[in-house]
Amino acid sequence: MIALLQRVTKASVTIDGKVTAEIEAGMLALIGVKADDTTENVSRLANKMMQFRLFSDEQGRMNLDLQQAQKSLLVVPQFTLAADTRKGRRPGFSNAAPPELAEHLFDLLCRNLALRTSDQRNEQAKGLQKGTFGADMQVALINDGPVTFWIDS
Repeated sequence: MIALLQRVTKASVTIDGKVTAEIEAGMLALIGVKADDTTENVSRLANKMMQFRLFSDEQGRMNLDLQQAQKSLLVVPQFTLAADTRKGRRPGFSNAAPPELAEHLFDLLCRNLALRTSDQRNEQAKGLQKGTFGADMQVALINDGPVTFWIDS
């Protein structure tokens, strides 16, 4: 599994003109699922995402993870992250998981992350929001920094 993590001051998902998910300051994670991914990849990626230090401490160093910084999380499925772009000018998607597997693993990742974010003090402001698998989404964000990291399970 692939996650493109972005530290944001705000982010949202809009479907058919309606905002369906949004966060204030926190992390936007675009998620790609590869054909050979398993539930073990879900667990490893969830651990990495929750422990990844991309928020600044009092000294301005990126030493805080999502929960330490008490920030929100928006997770969005994005199958194009699994594209093979090594040859030519058109991406190939043979590395991407079939839709049924990708949706199952994305949902499992979201459930795993939701359990980890539910112990935060203000669940409404600091919890997990997510995009809709298979939907035509418009994702808006203000990248803070900019800070963007590519992580793989």
